[in-house]
Amino acid sequence: MIGDLDLLHPWLLWLLPLAGLPLLSRQREQLGFSSLAWLPPDRLGQVAAGLWRVAGVLSLLSLIVALAGPGRPEIQVNRTGQGAEILLLMDRSRSMDDRMLPTDWRSIDPVIVYQQARSRGPQKIKVARDVLSKFIEQRPHDRFALTFFSANPISVVPFTQHGEVIQAAIAAGAVGRGLSDTDVGRALIAAIGEFDQRVYSGSRIIVLVSDGGAQLDASTRQRIQRGLSRNRIALYWIYLRSINGPELDKSTDEGMAEIALHHFFQTLATPYHVYQSEMPEDLSRAIADVGQQQNLPLDYLERVPRQDYSPYCIALSCFCCLLLLLYRYFSLRSWQ
Repeated sequence: MIGDLDLLHPWLLWLLPLAGLPLLSRQREQLGFSSLAWLPPDRLGQVAAGLWRVAGVLSLLSLIVALAGPGRPEIQVNRTGQGAEILLLMDRSRSMDDRMLPTDWRSIDPVIVYQQARSRGPQKIKVARDVLSKFIEQRPHDRFALTFFSANPISVVPFTQHGEVIQAAIAAGAVGRGLSDTDVGRALIAAIGEFDQRVYSGSRIIVLVSDGGAQLDASTRQRIQRGLSRNRIALYWIYLRSINGPELDKSTDEGMAEIALHHFFQTLATPYHVYQSEMPEDLSRAIADVGQQQNLPLDYLERVPRQDYSPYCIALSCFCCLLLLLYRYFSLRSWQ
C-alpha cells in the first residue's frame, strides 16, 4: 500500500520497463536518401512521431498498472444522522401465508365474513412486505437490519443504511412458502445478538412482525430480558392477528401462546409496544406510529468498500491504442 493506494498484484510492476519499448527506433521504418538538405523541415511530422511514441508508452504503462490492480483500500467513515438502528425480525412461517380481513369486512354479513376473508383477504406476508418497504423509504437516515425466522432465525442483511439492499431482501422473502414451525424465543435471542458487538450510539429497536406467540421457558425469558436491558433495545411487536386468533388486550388465557408472549413482554424493563393488526390499514398505522416515536441522533461507522481503479487505467490504455490506430491509418494513406 502506498498512501491511500493499494495494489492487488504489486509484483507485476516489474513489467514497467516494457513500457519503454515504443521509444526504441525500428530500422525497417527508416528510408534512405542521398541528401536531406533540400527537404523542408517537417515540424508536424516530428510532433506526430513524438505523440505516437508517448501514446505507445502510456498504453503499455496504463495496461501494466491495471494488471497490478490499483485501488483505494476499504475504509470506515464516521457519520452522524437522525434516526435509529432498527432490526426487522420478520416471521416467515407458513401461517404468514394466510389472509387478513379485507378492508370492507364490516359491510359483509357476519355469517360469511370469515369465508370471505379466506378467499379474498390480502396475504399477511404480502401486506407486511409492502408496508415495511414504504417504512424504509420514509426513513432514509436509519440503519436497518433484516432477519427472517421460522424454526430457526436467518440473518439476511446486517445493519446498513443502504435502503435498496433491505428492499431487495424483503422482496426475496416472497419466494416459496414458509415452514410449519415457529420459534420466537430463538429468533429474539438471535436478534439481540446482532447488537452485542456494536457500540451504542443512538436509539435501538427490534420490530417483531409475527402472527403467533410462544410459551417461553424460564431460561429463554431470562436471556431475552438481560439481552434487551444490556443493549438498551426497545421492542415493538406488530401482531398480525389471524381470523380466529386471540385479541391481546381482551383475553387473559395464559394457555394461548400469543397471550403468554404478550404478558411476558409487558414485564420487560425496556420499552415495549404492541400493535394488533387485523387488516392492512391497522398495519400501516402501526408502522407509522413506530416511525414517529423513534427519531433520535445516531452516530455510526459506515464501511466503504474498496474502490478499484483498474477500469480507469484500462480506459486510458484503450484511448491510447485508438490514437495509435488513427496515426497508423493516416500514415498509410499519406504513403499511398
